[in-house]
Amino acid sequence: MEKDEVKKAVLELIEDVMPELEDVAFDKNIVSEYGVSSVSIIKLIVEAEKKFEISFSDYELALDSYDTFGDFARVVYDKLEDVE
Repeated sequence: MEKDEVKKAVLELIEDVMPELEDVAFDKNIVSEYGVSSVSIIKLIVEAEKKFEISFSDYELALDSYDTFGDFARVVYDKLEDVE
């Protein structure tokens, strides 16, 4: 899967899991700009694990592991690369 395809799929996940967010940008801070909570990021991770058939480690479940949605998309992309 190409990086752009992963970003598009992650954006769709964000819209499904956090429909209250508007105009999601991959370079803005997810806490200060969007008010994302640790519960919301775990929901997003669970859905990403299902959709992409990947696994996140315990330390990757922490909200402070991702400053931006771009960081999250990069982790998903890297995990997909490891699987292939």
